[in-house]
Amino acid sequence: MAGLSLRIEIDPHGRIGPGKVALLERLDELGSISAAGRSLGMSYKRAWALIDDLNQCFGTPLVATQMGGRSGGGSALTPVGREVVAHYRAVETKAHKAAAKHLEALQAIASHKD
Repeated sequence: MAGLSLRIEIDPHGRIGPGKVALLERLDELGSISAAGRSLGMSYKRAWALIDDLNQCFGTPLVATQMGGRSGGGSALTPVGREVVAHYRAVETKAHKAAAKHLEALQAIASHKD
């Protein structure tokens, strides 16, 4: 089935798309940047770079981190981080609904190859 992948440009600083949103959602579930990255098949360095990119893009932390030590470290989405994820998912849902008929038509055309 034809699909739709949504990337949103945030002027002038960057973009957010399905990979970054998935990372934020996994981080929220797992409470750890490294665990979230591993669950998506990426290194801690890559996961941290994406989180840093998001923080720079929005100009405010989307992720709060606590350094390790005796009580252990961890990370969590900030309220702004949760808001960003919610807005992205809302736009994505509306885009999928708006494009569904056209995606079906494109898939039907592709299915009729000689």
